[in-house]
Amino acid sequence: TPAPGNKMQTIKCVVVGDGAVGKTCLLISYTTNAFPDEYIPTVFDNYSTQTCVDGRAVSLNLWDTAGQEEYDRLRTLSYPQTHVFIICFSVASPSSHANVRHKWHPEVCHHCPGVPVLLVGTKRDLRGDKETLEKLKEQGMSPTTPQQGSALARSIGAVRYLECSALLQEG
Repeated sequence: TPAPGNKMQTIKCVVVGDGAVGKTCLLISYTTNAFPDEYIPTVFDNYSTQTCVDGRAVSLNLWDTAGQEEYDRLRTLSYPQTHVFIICFSVASPSSHANVRHKWHPEVCHHCPGVPVLLVGTKRDLRGDKETLEKLKEQGMSPTTPQQGSALARSIGAVRYLECSALLQEG
C-alpha cells in the first residue's frame, strides 16, 4: 500500500500475440496461481494485480487481447496510454514466432511508437513434449530455441526476452 498522500502508480500492460499462444493462461496463471481448464478465445479482458517495481508498490493493469484477425480493429482500441506491451508467441508454433516480426511488432509500433516491448515465448513445457515434437517434425519444423527467441527480441528492439510455462507456473 502506498504511503498516505502518495497515489499508487498504475502501469498499463497490453498483451498481444496470435490466437491460442497462451496469453490468457499466462495472465490467469500470474494473477491467480491457477491454470484454466478450457480454451475460450478472448475478445477482451482485463486483470489487475499489485506488484513491486524497484521497491515501490505499483498497480499492474494487464489487458488481454484477441489474437484472431477478425478482432484487429477492436484490439487496437485498447492500445492508447499503454506503458508496456508484452508480445507473446508459442515456442511450439513457428508461425506465431514469425508473426511477431510480420504482424505484432509492426502493429504495436504503428499505434504506440516508442512504447517498450517485452517478448515472451509461451508454452515452454511443450519444447520437450513428444507429441508436439512429432507434429512439428512432420512439417519439417522444430520448436523455437531460447537463442532464436533472444535473437528475435534483439531484432525488434524488445527490452527483454523471457520464456514461461503457465501450465507449470514457471517463468
